[in-house]
Amino acid sequence: MSIVQEVMQKAVKAVLPHLPDRFVPGASPDALRDRHGLLGEAVARVDGPLKVQGRARFAAEVDMPGMLYAALAFSSIAHGRIAELDTSAAESAEGVTLVMTYRNAPRMQPPSLMMTKPRAAGASQLPVMQDERIHWNGQPVAVVLAETQEQADHAKSLIRVRYEAEPADTDFHAAMAHARVPDTVLGEPPRVEIGDAEAALKAAPHSVDAIYTSPRHNHNAIELHGVTVAWQDGKLRVHDATQMINGTAWTLAEVFGMKEEDVHVSSPFVGGAFGGKGLWDHQMLAAAASKLAGRPVRLVLSREGVFRAIGGRTTTEQRVALGANEDGTLAALIHTGCVAMTPHNNCPEQFTFPARHLYATKTMLLEQKVADMHMVANTFMRAPGESIGTFALESALDELAHRMQLCPVELRRRIEPEKDPSSGLPFSSRHYLKALEQGAERFGWDRRHAVPGSRREGEWLVGLGMATATYPYFRMPGGAASITLGADGSAVVQMASHEMGMGTATVQAQHVAVRLGLPLEKVRFEYGDSRMPAGTLAGGSSQTASIGAAVIAAHEKLLERLLELAGRESPLHGLKAEELDAQDSGLCQHGHPDRHESYASILSRAGLAEVKVEAEAPPPLEMQKYSMHSYGAQFCEVRVNAVTGETRVSRFLGSFDCGRILNARTAASQFRGGIVMGLGLALTEETFFDERSGRIMNPSLAEYHVPVQLDVPAIDVIWTDEPDPHSPMGAHGVGEIGITGVGAAVANAVFNATGKRVRSLPVTLDKLL
Repeated sequence: MSIVQEVMQKAVKAVLPHLPDRFVPGASPDALRDRHGLLGEAVARVDGPLKVQGRARFAAEVDMPGMLYAALAFSSIAHGRIAELDTSAAESAEGVTLVMTYRNAPRMQPPSLMMTKPRAAGASQLPVMQDERIHWNGQPVAVVLAETQEQADHAKSLIRVRYEAEPADTDFHAAMAHARVPDTVLGEPPRVEIGDAEAALKAAPHSVDAIYTSPRHNHNAIELHGVTVAWQDGKLRVHDATQMINGTAWTLAEVFGMKEEDVHVSSPFVGGAFGGKGLWDHQMLAAAASKLAGRPVRLVLSREGVFRAIGGRTTTEQRVALGANEDGTLAALIHTGCVAMTPHNNCPEQFTFPARHLYATKTMLLEQKVADMHMVANTFMRAPGESIGTFALESALDELAHRMQLCPVELRRRIEPEKDPSSGLPFSSRHYLKALEQGAERFGWDRRHAVPGSRREGEWLVGLGMATATYPYFRMPGGAASITLGADGSAVVQMASHEMGMGTATVQAQHVAVRLGLPLEKVRFEYGDSRMPAGTLAGGSSQTASIGAAVIAAHEKLLERLLELAGRESPLHGLKAEELDAQDSGLCQHGHPDRHESYASILSRAGLAEVKVEAEAPPPLEMQKYSMHSYGAQFCEVRVNAVTGETRVSRFLGSFDCGRILNARTAASQFRGGIVMGLGLALTEETFFDERSGRIMNPSLAEYHVPVQLDVPAIDVIWTDEPDPHSPMGAHGVGEIGITGVGAAVANAVFNATGKRVRSLPVTLDKLL
């Protein structure tokens, strides 16, 4: 089980039912009075100057005295054991100080949370370099430490390994014959059934029943996975590229039998993550090798090493069947299928989740199965499940609209639900139709030709397509924040959270400035260190709301403390915290700005240079009471060459409903970045997996094709900016929704251009000839 699953499943599902029935104080967007219009403003990123000046230090740029450089050797079989292992040539190579294998590695406890399936005692079934067993093609079998990276890389090539291979499950379709239904899918039931959907499908006057497939995808963040570690006096110092600072600290403590406070993890900057930068073998191996060598170690995976040792998105086969009445309403919605997984991890790609919450239907049948294979453990990858689940569901809706001779936009209007179709919960905030209509108008959807293949410009067939985007709202429990308010009118907020390029520090500085009534330049948001108040992981588009809730709790505690310090001489005497407004670097009575006192005055009278408070965010009870999601409508124009089958996306627009937008610049960047990644999902990205050996065949950016500049058109993004009254700051996540729906929008546009329906990603030219 992963850390994300542990937090979501245990904390949200098990803990919350036993907590008091209350919401976050001050969570309503109306409770945050932004007098200067700072929230929503396109503020430039506060970390931008550091990055363009080269002063932002990443994990693999930390220098330590006496540091050694590491290189990993990887297995070349999918299942079996090491029969012979000769490291003598590597050990005698120039500059080499240590070769670590299972024979001399320090004894480590198996991690309980690292994309693993826990045993009854809570430990993983998969130890890290503790025995001769091989579980996937690419598993690390040796760590070489040397004085330079070049020496380490050369020495690892001298290691000789003979394996005894055992039968391996490496064929997805063969493994599907033994597929099983998992206990849960991220804490949700793997099967949802309302009425008799199969019977309703047969009786429906209009129907679609098709199979859609998606390939494996691998993480390829700009920054390679890297870690720099050192031991001193029995304590472990870790500089890591991670999106789970506290999770890394306590898991490494568990692995090495230490106290959590003796593991210090820093991660101030991360060069892209999208779900892949959790805890993997390389961090534990670096720490183990450093302990063995008695010197600091830097380990950076090569691009090939990322493919070998870091998981990505799993392959899927999905069936979507839709039955519609004459008026376009749905009589049946069926979404079932299978994903690949490994025997030692528990991360089923949740492709049925969009179908659970998007559309009104009389009957519903949703089910996911998993087929266990010997491969690197799959993991979360930007909008896991939703990105490829929307490809299948939204492609099928487009097929249904075509068969019914109904506009795809109009079809979605007719199946808009009044409440969540599967849970029956009310929506906390849903303005999807507004986003749909605004997007259609701005894109010029009314100029679409309903008959496929009817618009041609020279050799190019031109088509328009659209699809719905969706991603759930998450707010992780357990985060805390501190606020230090100085007599000089400055504020420093601390939380062990993450900045992976999405603008966390900028948005939270804006948030705090508004909440305290301070100029933005007087606020500093500090993060990225496990010694700070515990942060939640950066995943599930949850970080902004999770941090915001902790900041709100700390701010409320600060107000109470300031009222205590103000005393009887203050114009604020007799007021309660809920009666206060923050403005002009101080506090006043709401509606009475003349009854005001500055922070400097309050602290001066109390004889203090600063005041500091810390508070933990209350539990996210709103997630139990409401169905909470972000939405969007993706619109795409493609040009397909009638001679070569080449497909070019010429225009793209995303129209989103994601609650209150806190920073127009960073949000637009997130939306566009998700769409760009979605274009790769639609047209280029595919991990080639050799089913004979279980080996990834294209472990480089030369052969694994991500979108480049010429693949990406100008992307227009707009949003409703409708606050959710049940979320801190009224905001939903924006980091992952951008990729959802893009695959279907592109495929639907290709159909409109050519009349050819592609149900297997990516949409490559060979499928159009």
